[in-house]
Amino acid sequence: MVKITDFKVMTFDVVGTLIDFESGILSAVRSLGGPKAAAASDDEIFEPYKRGRDKFYGRSSFAMKDVYLSLATECGFNTDAATADAFQLSVMRWPAFADSVDALRRLRQNFRLVAMTNADRTAFSAYSATLGNPFHDSVTCDETDCAKPDPRFFSFNKGRQSGFGYKQSEILHVAQSQYHDIGVAKAEGYTTCWIQRRKEQPGWGGTPAPKEFTTPDFHFSTLKELADAVDAELAAAATVAA
Repeated sequence: MVKITDFKVMTFDVVGTLIDFESGILSAVRSLGGPKAAAASDDEIFEPYKRGRDKFYGRSSFAMKDVYLSLATECGFNTDAATADAFQLSVMRWPAFADSVDALRRLRQNFRLVAMTNADRTAFSAYSATLGNPFHDSVTCDETDCAKPDPRFFSFNKGRQSGFGYKQSEILHVAQSQYHDIGVAKAEGYTTCWIQRRKEQPGWGGTPAPKEFTTPDFHFSTLKELADAVDAELAAAATVAA
């Protein structure tokens, strides 16, 4: 039976797995978009957000103001340039999930941590700082010239990590998005760990729905649960060794 501690590298989706972009979007839209935005439900914000992101899928450090204007125009929220600029700035300040920083700190003690993110280098630098700069390596859309779920993103990382001496069989890919990560990573030969951040919440939130559900190799609701599982495996191994 494969154990988590059999792996040497953990690759991480960042936005949605470590960074709580859904809370960031909802907070910014409701605080900036005017009274109608303040009263909007989660889905009334997420659905036009996803349509806007499909239309403006450029670098996240500057394209998000256009994403906001798209959703705001569709929904009748504030559409002035100052509001759009404020939304763009808020994207760089999306918060970490409450468990991310400590769990990454714990995991770093036993694994090489690699970020694999659709964020561009500028946005990723902000998120990495928010997370306490835990990564040994990172792959962004700037390096790959494509974005997940494009299989080339995963092929690029496999080649990059092989250059550091790591085989694909030594990599565990950790992500919350079935659409962007779990399905394509599994198809590309990665062992996968699904962090189900929206457990007990309906729908897919700010993430596109996958065409089909992919059963992951490991499954947790939070990153803390993953770190706890690693600690439990290490403790069991130490007991056997003693």
